[in-house]
Amino acid sequence: MSDKPFSALRPALPILIGASVMLSLSMGLRQSLGIFLPPLTRDLGISVSEFTIAISVQNLAWGILQPFAGALIVRMGFRPMMAGGALLYLLGMILLATAQGVLSLILGAGLAVGAALAATGSAVAMAAATRPVSPKARSLTLGIVSAAGSLGAMLAAPLGQTVIQGWGWRAGAVSFVILAAFMIPAAWYAGKVDRLPRPAPPVGGDLSAGQALSVAMKNLPFVVMAITYFVCGMQLVFLTTHLPTYLELCGLDPMLSAKALATIGAFNALGSLFFGWAGGRWNKLILLGLIYVLRSLAFVWYFYAVPTPTTTLVFAAVIGFLWLGVAPLVSGWIAETFGLRWQAMLSGVAFCLHQLGSFTGAIGGGLAYDLLHNYTLAWQVGAGIGLTAGVVQILTAYATRPRRLAPA
Repeated sequence: MSDKPFSALRPALPILIGASVMLSLSMGLRQSLGIFLPPLTRDLGISVSEFTIAISVQNLAWGILQPFAGALIVRMGFRPMMAGGALLYLLGMILLATAQGVLSLILGAGLAVGAALAATGSAVAMAAATRPVSPKARSLTLGIVSAAGSLGAMLAAPLGQTVIQGWGWRAGAVSFVILAAFMIPAAWYAGKVDRLPRPAPPVGGDLSAGQALSVAMKNLPFVVMAITYFVCGMQLVFLTTHLPTYLELCGLDPMLSAKALATIGAFNALGSLFFGWAGGRWNKLILLGLIYVLRSLAFVWYFYAVPTPTTTLVFAAVIGFLWLGVAPLVSGWIAETFGLRWQAMLSGVAFCLHQLGSFTGAIGGGLAYDLLHNYTLAWQVGAGIGLTAGVVQILTAYATRPRRLAPA
């Protein structure tokens, strides 16, 4: 295979397209669930915090199950895992569309979608995309797949909001059911990666899952990266869950939240391409810390003042550029540090911390709103923790970066 990045991508395109479509729909639908919060809570007579319980369960289930899904891929292969996850995602959307109360909401949008994301989300899609390309093309490939995976929100959020405004939230949920159905053939097509030769074991032997995990947990940069990954989940899920309610609270058009989520998706693609390219040239972990710092500064700028349609879309563009750029950086660093065999599992271990942050961002924002009737405390905590984590990530990555030996 040629070392030139673009020529290296050509034979892998069928797998990459399938993985990108699957990731685009799984992430796009999940990121757009916040548009259902205002109409669903009013119709079913439940509180904001009760709705966010379902989102929190989703993120917790996703995080807990992700390492196991990554480990099972080594035994079962990608196709059974991804196709089964796509079917479960479809079931979750059906349960959402037919929800009659908190319990069915938790089972559908919470547990079913969370478990499905463990098999169709970024950790698995990135692992599948890494296999068919050369190491020199890896970072760029992950950026391209991450960029394509961000386009789902550009479709799901405006479509869902338009249907909700015209025919109600249940009809909007049915539109999500239809979109989720397309994940099944995409996952099946991406499963062609199973036909490729298994990756060679890393230097030092063919490690078991437990041994690979033990090696990773003794690696300081991995531990710090996993801990600071908490911030990524907390900030992003806070936005996708609570931004529609925040804008409604400020008296802005409900359609603005859908436009903001679509803007996030559009700039997400640009940011993913940029950080995929940049990760092949500069220290991935330092770039990761820089993302957290810039996101937190954007939080302070936007939430400190009264929002307007213009500032909301500018904020969405900035956050979108800094959104899924973390995925090629994390997946690429794990692949080049620990090898490909257990990449999905180790990415899942780090992602478990990410999802604990998502749990905190969703339910913490809901509780803060129900108690204080505003989001001031929630965004201040998110920005403060984000700045701290970003600085720690940068300092750790700088201190542990490989040193070049002076010539003899």
